[in-house]
Amino acid sequence: MRSAVLLLVVSLCTAVPAMAQLADPPVTVNEKFSERIDIGISTNEIAITSDFSGADITVFGAIEGADELLLATFAYDVVVALEGPRIPTTVRRKERVAGIWINRHSIRFEPIPASYSMSSTRPLPNITNLMELASRDIGINNIRLVPTGGVGDGSRLTEFRDALRRIKQASGLYQRHPTGVQFISKALFRAAVRLPANIPVGQHEVRAVLYKNNQFVMEKVIPLRVVKTGLEQFIYNFAHNYSLAYGLVAVLLATLTGWLGSIIFRKD
Repeated sequence: MRSAVLLLVVSLCTAVPAMAQLADPPVTVNEKFSERIDIGISTNEIAITSDFSGADITVFGAIEGADELLLATFAYDVVVALEGPRIPTTVRRKERVAGIWINRHSIRFEPIPASYSMSSTRPLPNITNLMELASRDIGINNIRLVPTGGVGDGSRLTEFRDALRRIKQASGLYQRHPTGVQFISKALFRAAVRLPANIPVGQHEVRAVLYKNNQFVMEKVIPLRVVKTGLEQFIYNFAHNYSLAYGLVAVLLATLTGWLGSIIFRKD
């Protein structure tokens, strides 16, 4: 089999799903337990300016009805994740043919979080089993990557999934902090989650999951909106709502810039 140099590229859909406000935060509860978790953030909207270089947001929470003895023995674990808007994602594999790099294979995946930043009280394998984590999409390696359309014999599927996770982490869009959740006073905790500099705009979700002695207790989700402001917002809205006009303006500006440059630097 001829050896080839591979270049894996992620192509993200530019259209962000319409942002819907959550009237009542989704809650999932295991009725077997009486404990409940509640979380909050200082703001439900993050404004991105032109000089935004990333930031940390703090999520505060409390465990209601927690057993003090179990708290003292670290029987409770909390996982907090900030998930970006879900968009379809395509991974393409390029190969060099006759000296030219061309796309030879690609796999398109169902919508996945455009960004994912997770913090937890302990490393995930110490909190619960892999099956439980995978059932709730907790952890970068447990986010479900479901292909759409034909994938051939499926022999390359694992390779494309690994490439997608690797590129997401390399770009800073997927991050994890295995000790980012800390108890500050008995049943009160706080979690630091990272907003990368290239965080996508749109409706995000802050998820908090409570475990007790490795068993699921409760999950709660609250919305967080990320928007651009000022000129950044105008350009973003113009590009997405009037793509044809935006393209024409971009070509016109490029042409005008080139013409002015040729005049300014012309040698007589």
